Amino acid sequence: MNYVLSCCSTADLTAEHFKERDINYICFHFTIDGKDYPDDLGVSYPFEKFYADMAKGAMTKTSQVSVGEYIAYFEEFLKDGKDVLHLTLSSGISGTLNSATIARDQLLEKYPDRKLYVVDSLAASAGYGLLMNKLADLRDEGMGIDDLYAWVIEHRLECQHWFFVTDLTYLIRGGRVSKAAGIIGGALNICPLLNVDYQGRLINRAKHRGLNAVIKAQVAKMEELAAGGLDYDGDCYISNSDCYDKAKAVADLIESKFPKLKGRVKIVSIGTTIGSHTGPGTVALFFWGSKRID
Repeated sequence: MNYVLSCCSTADLTAEHFKERDINYICFHFTIDGKDYPDDLGVSYPFEKFYADMAKGAMTKTSQVSVGEYIAYFEEFLKDGKDVLHLTLSSGISGTLNSATIARDQLLEKYPDRKLYVVDSLAASAGYGLLMNKLADLRDEGMGIDDLYAWVIEHRLECQHWFFVTDLTYLIRGGRVSKAAGIIGGALNICPLLNVDYQGRLINRAKHRGLNAVIKAQVAKMEELAAGGLDYDGDCYISNSDCYDKAKAVADLIESKFPKLKGRVKIVSIGTTIGSHTGPGTVALFFWGSKRID
């Protein structure tokens, strides 16, 4: 094809997966205990070490891709005569859409004969990856860049995101849960169930007492919302922050309820940008379903 499909590293799939699907990506950045690293899908800082250091009290910060970085990244494709369709991390979570848009506007003045589409994915983590994987499918089936741009605008809200958190420490630190509520919630073994809404924001939807209860509630959302109900046969991704056993419990329950997904649920790691805010002990479920309307 004569165009490039592109995203940010916060789509949280593996480098091998992106290479296999011919999806390009640009890296966010994070700082841990004052030292800077690229969010490069666990290459520079392995996920196991990252979450272990967080659990020991290491402080993390994240930074988005700058305008200058986007310009340098996009221009390599444009100079090569390629058009670009780039999806950013949700604007409800990050300001990276603004940086990418500024870079686009500057570059199109220099390359007026090229196309450079920048789209707000309204998605995060492997839900963002789920969306990119579908776009790669459509590209490989022969869809051109203009039609693919129109498709993603129409269908991006059909990508469902449902998260639960077993350690409230990082929600408290990020201001999503008050300190008092966090202390009480911790004592009562409360696990919040959150989703990404129609504006791409992370919203606390319910509170469940105990791991088993929140896993059942998370999978119940898939039963309620998945395209085709229990006959769902699309991609299903689960991302986790150093709690594979919890993610596997979710996958096992899904595969017991959705017969066409037997052996097909993919478990991946939450990357260092998203993980800096969720902390260890988070499990996120992603699938295609009803359009998000609230």
